[in-house]
Amino acid sequence: MTDRPVCDYEGSNYQDDFWGKGEREYEDRAEQIALKAMLPKAGGLFLEIGAGAGRQTPLLKNFDHVVLMDYSRTQLEQARERLGTSTRYTFVAANVYQLPFKPRVFSAAMMIRVMHHLVEPLAALKEIKSTLAEGGAFILEFANKQNLKSILRYALRQQSWSPFSPEPVEFVKLNFDFHPQTMRQWIREAGFEIKAQRSVSHYRIGALKKIVPPTLLAALDGAVQPTGEWIQFAPSVFIKAEVRSQESGVRSKSPRDESNLQAKRPTSIFVCPICKGELQKESDYFQCSACGKKWGIRNGIYDFKEAL
Repeated sequence: MTDRPVCDYEGSNYQDDFWGKGEREYEDRAEQIALKAMLPKAGGLFLEIGAGAGRQTPLLKNFDHVVLMDYSRTQLEQARERLGTSTRYTFVAANVYQLPFKPRVFSAAMMIRVMHHLVEPLAALKEIKSTLAEGGAFILEFANKQNLKSILRYALRQQSWSPFSPEPVEFVKLNFDFHPQTMRQWIREAGFEIKAQRSVSHYRIGALKKIVPPTLLAALDGAVQPTGEWIQFAPSVFIKAEVRSQESGVRSKSPRDESNLQAKRPTSIFVCPICKGELQKESDYFQCSACGKKWGIRNGIYDFKEAL
């Protein structure tokens, strides 16, 4: 579907292996604090990009409908097992560079622990922006190149790359750290306006996590997260952005108004991810009326990862 390399968690047990052993309870709690502070209080149709097994989805209880999107079908199957078959959820396998959604259908979106896998962040940001209603909120997390550990290692000549240079650094294949200034530039270039910033996981230190309870450590982290408005030296940065309003004298509808109809009929939001053509729904697949490609529906998952 695209010549850009994509990090694929297909077949992995990421939720249990990475989050389920208790070693990252502090990070999990710290991220929840940031999200609770930055997410809109309520809304219509919400897009969770890189939803994985639904770790953060319970925070979205005040939205009318949630679309969980991930490149991995395995992760989405685990999310269905975890969240159940509620009609509030739609599960979609898709590529963030080629989203299968109509323009301006979502009132809000978030993408947590995904950006660090993207080789072309700006292309992904532009694609995401196209799916959001005017004024729609977007919560983004990225791995911060300019964190204190990297600065110290660079000062001691234990790493070759500079944490102060603007370009991303690929420290492991398809794992990138980004400079905050560069990320802000891309966000604005994609058509967003930055509304808030938080630095997260200040205390991601193994020895400290062993002696301080994760609830206390997360509370301490939450107390200093707002400093991210001015300085970002933590390993993770959260940004709340909104789709920039069009310059006109006509007041547009609220993002929730725009997405209410789609929340009631969630399958009406789909288009062909390749050509953006209209889709005709059959019993167990969609077919594009423009290019003819077919997209399957498997085990409750709308599969736009690969054409049939």
